[in-house]
Amino acid sequence: METESEPYVRLSTLRQLHQVVADLNTARSLADTLQTVADGVVAGLNYELACVNLVRPDGDLVVAAFAGSSAAEALITGRVGSRASWDRRLSMATAWGDLRFIPHTEGWVLMEDDVPQWHTDGPAPRFEDEWHPHDRLYAPMYSPRLGSARPGGPPPGSGRELLGVISVDRPRNGRHPGPWGQEALQMYASQSAIAISNARLRSNMQRALVRLEREQQALRASEESFRQAFEYAPSGMAIAEMGGDQHGRLLRTNDALCRLLGRPAAAMRRYSFADLVHPEDIGTLLRTSAEGGRAELRLGRRDGTYVWVSLRNSVVADAADGPRFLLTHVEDIEERKRHELQLAHRASHDALTGLPNSAELRSRLSARLCERPAAYVSADQAAGYGGGYESGRDGGYETGYETGYDQGNADQPGHSAHAGYDSGGSGGPGHSGYESPYEHEHEHGFGFEPAGVGPYDHHVHMVAPSGGDIDDGTKGLAVLFCDLDGFKSINDRFGHHTGDAVLIEVARRLTTGVRDGDTVARLGGDEFVVLADGLGAADAADLAVRLRNAIIPPIRVDGRAVRVGASFGIGWAECGMTVEEVLNSADQRMYVEKRSRAKVHRRAG
Repeated sequence: METESEPYVRLSTLRQLHQVVADLNTARSLADTLQTVADGVVAGLNYELACVNLVRPDGDLVVAAFAGSSAAEALITGRVGSRASWDRRLSMATAWGDLRFIPHTEGWVLMEDDVPQWHTDGPAPRFEDEWHPHDRLYAPMYSPRLGSARPGGPPPGSGRELLGVISVDRPRNGRHPGPWGQEALQMYASQSAIAISNARLRSNMQRALVRLEREQQALRASEESFRQAFEYAPSGMAIAEMGGDQHGRLLRTNDALCRLLGRPAAAMRRYSFADLVHPEDIGTLLRTSAEGGRAELRLGRRDGTYVWVSLRNSVVADAADGPRFLLTHVEDIEERKRHELQLAHRASHDALTGLPNSAELRSRLSARLCERPAAYVSADQAAGYGGGYESGRDGGYETGYETGYDQGNADQPGHSAHAGYDSGGSGGPGHSGYESPYEHEHEHGFGFEPAGVGPYDHHVHMVAPSGGDIDDGTKGLAVLFCDLDGFKSINDRFGHHTGDAVLIEVARRLTTGVRDGDTVARLGGDEFVVLADGLGAADAADLAVRLRNAIIPPIRVDGRAVRVGASFGIGWAECGMTVEEVLNSADQRMYVEKRSRAKVHRRAG
């Protein structure tokens, strides 16, 4: 019958096929497309039942859509068949082009596998091509892609990948499909594969668009959070450029940093931190690593002052382009630094007079001494190296002491507490105040240095004058030990308040009577020590007289005038001596001088 009406059957089937394929293209989601595929088989290809089995990412096939029977749909939709069972069915079936047919006479071996199926029993076929309820006809759907190497997939190079399988049952004419029916089902499976691929692509694109939109929203939210955190942070924040000719230039600063430095944001963009840092801290800034770097340094304000800050750097990088800019957190630590300096000052200075205390005095003395005995220095001088040494010391200090003490240096312009001795002054403890004679020999090209001296021995060795009343021209570090005479009686008679006032005034007079860079320290009680570098024996004796004369004038406390005297012992700091030996030497000479002055007073009495 089909042969006699072949043209009409083909035309009718073609119209129906055209309609169901058009319906495939109208479906939007993947689920709608799969159900449309199943419905199209029933509506357009004259089968009573149709099932769409879709390949999952793990390779197994799941019943994704069913058409023709609500009972069967409820029973098997969502059930999964393993890829191995499906491969077995497709390999054992008879090939009708791309279709696969398993007759009821062979399908009994598949009754126990895990492929979901729906069938009913029926009588044996009455003629050769009559359809039996246990016949199975499958239309595999392939994607026109290169084969993949995943487990269960087609071998690479096969050119097609299985997307799913359409299984059909109960043709309405009760017969096996003829050549035209097979061709129509095969064409429909091909179009269904394209529709499913397109639906998947649309689904993936929609998911990607949704994910992209979420990421953009998250990025916008993150940028807004960063902007607010940056702008309204209570401490300073800055973004600086990385790389290029303008590396380090500030691109953006927040209000807190602008207020801290007293500079508007527009002006800040003209600077880098290297332009704002204190000259003494530029090395600290350069040593700070770019990422995770931290430094404590001073930044310049608009009014010319400096503020202590803590810088913490982090690199904001792009995964593709690498580092983009440097984010710097600037914390004001001025108060902490001031507190630290106050603590350090309290630890090293006397609370009453403000002078360096005993520990600080010993620290400064220790910095000037070494274990090399002075005899080695004398030997070097005897070998001919002393001339430069003496010349350097004489030239460095003689003029300084004459201008400093003879003219009453306390009132001289430019007199500061920590000025050096260059060009008329001696450096404080720890500074040489004169040039090494061997540096001059290098300048003249001699290139000779004694062992233990020169670039490998930068310590300036302390030597002492030879002693006696004759000044041999040697300059050294004089240690003047001062003990007040008559202080105990004042303290006992008028009380500690008056005694404290006397000590404060004596400290002031001693500090006023020395040069910039000399050290005046309170050793304890009524004992003071003066360190004066670059002095000869006569200079030290003259300094002691000057300081004694400065202390003798009356001191007025609460309307009452009191007097104290002072005894000075002059010692010399010399390499090879310990700090205690130096102080003991000056202390002993002070007592010698105190006893001798007492004898003079007794004779005069």
